[in-house]
Amino acid sequence: MPTNQRTTSSPLADLAPDLRTAFVRVGYDAITLFEALGPATHAALSRQEPVPVRRAARGLGELGTLIRLLLLGDALPEREVAAALAPADISQAVAAGLLERDGSDVRAALDLRPMDLGAGTQWMFSDLDDSMRRRTLDTDHVLGVGQASLSLLRATPTSPVGTVLDLGTGCGVQAMHATTYGQRVTGTDVNKRALWLAEATARLNDLDVELLEGSWFEPVAGRRFDRVVANPPFVVGPARIEHTYRDSGLALDGASELVISSVPELLAPGGTAAMLSAWVHVTGQDWRTRVSSWLPDHGIEAWVVQRDIADPDLYVGTWLRDAGLDPREPLAQERAERWLEALAVNNVDGIGFGFVYLRAIDGPTEILAEDLTHAFDDPLGPEALRYFERSAWLRAVATDPELVLASRFEVDPATALERVYLPGAEGWQQQVARLHRGDGPRWQHETDDTTAALLAGMRPDGLPLRDLIELLAFGETGDAATPEFISAALGIVVGLVRHGLIHPR
Repeated sequence: MPTNQRTTSSPLADLAPDLRTAFVRVGYDAITLFEALGPATHAALSRQEPVPVRRAARGLGELGTLIRLLLLGDALPEREVAAALAPADISQAVAAGLLERDGSDVRAALDLRPMDLGAGTQWMFSDLDDSMRRRTLDTDHVLGVGQASLSLLRATPTSPVGTVLDLGTGCGVQAMHATTYGQRVTGTDVNKRALWLAEATARLNDLDVELLEGSWFEPVAGRRFDRVVANPPFVVGPARIEHTYRDSGLALDGASELVISSVPELLAPGGTAAMLSAWVHVTGQDWRTRVSSWLPDHGIEAWVVQRDIADPDLYVGTWLRDAGLDPREPLAQERAERWLEALAVNNVDGIGFGFVYLRAIDGPTEILAEDLTHAFDDPLGPEALRYFERSAWLRAVATDPELVLASRFEVDPATALERVYLPGAEGWQQQVARLHRGDGPRWQHETDDTTAALLAGMRPDGLPLRDLIELLAFGETGDAATPEFISAALGIVVGLVRHGLIHPR
């Protein structure tokens, strides 16, 4: 066992078993909460509108008490709260930091809510945010389960593995999720408060998670993992730390560069990583080249997916509000001025955001960085593993085109051929033809009649690719396929295999 493992439980973690008993007894779980509130009122909760939720909670007995206490932040009579939380002791809950006294009433000092992350209800501790009451977040604020966390959850492969590392665990949501597919889960964080809450969350859900304190990769130096998950403090800006959950102290996209360049050393052979990252778009530079330069020359296959690009003004305003600041206030304006100036002097004209998938391989590093800014089907995690499988096949045949030409292919059932026509002087005129994968990332490839004809002949029991190409060439020219024709067909097939529109058999 590592010497820096946290082996002592906090009073909050010690309180967790009694809280779990109370929650099960009262029905403070994700399904019961949704059913009790109803779809419309539950949606109001998601929209951060307390009044409809409070009105509904008043008629829900002890469950309503917990809703008002833990989700709305209402101050309630101690006797009422004690009944709802029994057998948990109110004085112990206050001492542990879960509750605080407000005259003769008590109110929540922490956020504690049920969530179904795909394996039934799990209860998550985090710090109170400004969703129901305006507040400014402290430097060591521990963020709850927000949209970024949920995006990473859906984007993370869940195939069974032995060891999982949650780098920068925060409230512990990724680590808790990892227990559903990993045999041994480790979470690290530099923020002691985050580890305090993650430990209590693990105890509350009766899960065994190793939690280590330290900066970046220090707590797991020399160790290797089958899967690494990371939602690091990747916010792009000047080198400062105003909130540890988002700020790294490194300038611009330095946090993403550090994580992407260092995680390969943490991967066991064949191990994979799924990470949220951000990178700057510098005037005159290709963002793909920037991100690719962060990876080693050997041993890694990378799939980098850019989901969005924000202009600097929007980006800064969004993160100011995320910290509970009003961009109209003087303090927020001062921070915005410094932030935007730091981006301007570095010629940043946009900030990209997305997922970075890595896999440890035995060979030269291969990188595909591409945009996925259109709508797609979640979850993306299984698609990442399928991408690596397809890429492994392409890598195996890369040195011998004859292996590809001797292979048979089939068109994926979700692949459609679309033709777009617009009215013209002589009636409908085709403007574009494209192959469209109708599931997963929903990739689209513009195509032509020759490629469409090639795919029409692809069947599991059909001809090898070489024969299809020869038939196609003879049908178009009356002659055998030229080396140029074969090379062009191979390039098209490789691209379609990589995106899963066709599959080798």
